[in-house]
Amino acid sequence: MRTLARHLHRKTKSLRRGGTDEGDDHQVGIVPRTGWSRRNLEFLRKVLIPAAIKPRKGQQQRPDFTGLPAGKARVFWIGHASFLIQMAGKNILIDPNWALWLSIVKRVRHPGLLAEDMPRIDLVLITHAHHDHLDMPSIEQVADGQPIVVPKGVGSLVKRRGYGEVHEMQKWDRLQLEGIDITFTPCRHWGARYVHDTHRGFGGYMLQAPESPTIYHCGDSAYFDGFYEIGRRFDIDLALMPIGAYRPVSGREVHMNPEEALAAFRDLKARRMVPMHFRTFPLSREPVDEPLERLMLASSAQGLRDKITLLEEGEPGLF
Repeated sequence: MRTLARHLHRKTKSLRRGGTDEGDDHQVGIVPRTGWSRRNLEFLRKVLIPAAIKPRKGQQQRPDFTGLPAGKARVFWIGHASFLIQMAGKNILIDPNWALWLSIVKRVRHPGLLAEDMPRIDLVLITHAHHDHLDMPSIEQVADGQPIVVPKGVGSLVKRRGYGEVHEMQKWDRLQLEGIDITFTPCRHWGARYVHDTHRGFGGYMLQAPESPTIYHCGDSAYFDGFYEIGRRFDIDLALMPIGAYRPVSGREVHMNPEEALAAFRDLKARRMVPMHFRTFPLSREPVDEPLERLMLASSAQGLRDKITLLEEGEPGLF
């Protein structure tokens, strides 16, 4: 009984401080900070209810997916953290999400591309198991026997969903699939889909292929010194960086604000940045247009504006 009590005490301290029993110092604790009820009421009144009664903005696009120039990559932002990436002759889908609702959270902008309008997907990557990044109906829409890559502990969620091989990756693991070299990169976040399953992993992906730009998808992350190490290990052409959801109801530091995203971009020494994880699902208390406004102001003030590429949902970016 005493042994069990000590284990539960250690587990509670770990979850509060961040980190896991396995010693992952990049995992943020799941316990909300003081003032949760007040922030919850503010979020409901100022964000969720206004978003629910407003019509969705944006529209679906039907671009031409053919004719990619040699040595180039084509990137489509579907919305939130979802991207279609065409590189080295392959179509790669990251964190696909076509949901119009996440429980009581309304999607406020239409997906830029619909699943039925996209080319055949060769590879699917999932950064972590949170519902806004791993949406089960969405991954099933594009499942066609292709491989799917997930963090360690997430494989059980995607098995029997219509995919072929399920590959689980841990921090700094490397894998080659469909001619693409994939490295699973660390981030500062957490991976539990539900409160009790804190064993699930989380991270980002580095995509490399011969005669193709190197593309980095950050996943979700608070700012942390690991961006220096990622930048030291890789020569990054394009970084897909989150800029929103930085005032969560929980009060925890689990995402970057725009200024922190720019600091991470500098640490990475990447050549270009595409912002993501904003204006799709109102998951936090900041106004929906604030992240992009702050990013534009900060990047201009820091002399980085010409390195930022803003993609409208569904419109191609050539890199």
